[in-house]
Amino acid sequence: MHEMSLVSGVLDAVLPVARDAGAARVCQVNLRIGDMVEVVPDALDFAWECLRDEDPLTAECELSFTEVHPRSRCLACGEEFDHSRFHVRCPRCGGAETRLLQGREFDIVSIEVETPDDEPGAPDATHDGVDPAIPAAAPPASHDTGR
Repeated sequence: MHEMSLVSGVLDAVLPVARDAGAARVCQVNLRIGDMVEVVPDALDFAWECLRDEDPLTAECELSFTEVHPRSRCLACGEEFDHSRFHVRCPRCGGAETRLLQGREFDIVSIEVETPDDEPGAPDATHDGVDPAIPAAAPPASHDTGR
């Protein structure tokens, strides 16, 4: 189950950034995962639930992800096309020599944090809990794991 090592790597990247930003806790981590990475969503959820609670900063943190479907370019005719993980022949010329353009991503898109000013009862909480020091990008659609 490679999902445990993937989640471990995500947490290893997220925790120092959140600490450097002065976060009181990490509320959500948003990922972009390509189908070609072959992540099993239930295994990813299980790994997340097991490992997130090892640090109080990420305890109860939510995980969501956007799936990225494979897209390739035919090296013979230049056609770009979407396909499944296993069927990569060019629909135009039938060529089998292709270059994968997308579908192998495993990216941390953004993290949402709560700062001490965001905690209930804190004076002058003036922002929405997303630290502007942490780059964020909105994914086109997301798969909410419900956790």
